[in-house]
Amino acid sequence: MKKLTNIFVSLFYIGYFPKWPGTMASFISILVLYPIIKLEMITPKILIFFFICMFILSLFFIKKFSIYTKSHDSGIIVIDEFLGIYLIFIFYDFLYFINSYLTIFLIFVLFRFFDILKIFPANIIDKKMNNSFGVLLDDLVAAIYTIMVLYVLNVYS
Repeated sequence: MKKLTNIFVSLFYIGYFPKWPGTMASFISILVLYPIIKLEMITPKILIFFFICMFILSLFFIKKFSIYTKSHDSGIIVIDEFLGIYLIFIFYDFLYFINSYLTIFLIFVLFRFFDILKIFPANIIDKKMNNSFGVLLDDLVAAIYTIMVLYVLNVYS
């Protein structure tokens, strides 16, 4: 169970990259999710269903990993970046801005910007919620901020 937990939370060991594992996980998540969304490989309902399943599994595995390693929000845990990018891609059709390359670039840059800065309420969540839900929630807040910015850019362009 420890090995499966480690593979899951580190996103197949991306969390072990020596530099910027969160940035690498975000980048690789885009590489994996973009074709699925762009080529409409699965329906929006199934996309949302998988997101919910991944979210629930993440809560479980992050808790297990934290117990195994006696840590909280370890840098090795990058499944939260994957879920943040995933949430953004659920809304991709509403966020498309000028062309796919620019849209993907903005998703990456804005998500990393908001994830690193941890703008309110992400900063409070990061400091006060010392559980697996808190580990995920601050990245989902970064994703929501990214969605909002891209939506506004899309509407007013």
